[in-house]
Amino acid sequence: MKEVYDFLKSAQTYYLATVDGDKARVRPFGTIEMFEDKLYIQTGKVKDVSKQLHKNPNAEICAFKDGVWLRVSGELISDDRREAKVHMLESYPELKNMYSADDGNTEVFYFKNATATFSSFTSEPRTVTF
Repeated sequence: MKEVYDFLKSAQTYYLATVDGDKARVRPFGTIEMFEDKLYIQTGKVKDVSKQLHKNPNAEICAFKDGVWLRVSGELISDDRREAKVHMLESYPELKNMYSADDGNTEVFYFKNATATFSSFTSEPRTVTF
């Protein structure tokens, strides 16, 4: 999982796909963090992405860097613990202008039953599960 985290962190931007009814929704994200041996993302509870993940936690993220792309699919599970929110906000201090651990809006999700696949045009795909 550390390799997956390192790739996403260095790519800086990844794209998160969720399900909205019977439609796919994709948007850019930049928050990725490891906490208690789990891979976390952050958003706001008022956003559509949060509402979509609560209705259907199946999601996929995709990032591209240096000719390699990474796809991570699994369930994104909400973690409402203050410690998880604080960890994310400490890792991304620029978010503190918009979020706080106690604002009732900050939300973090972690991947459960995840499969990560590294792919390129020059080598066979490689899969990691966590």
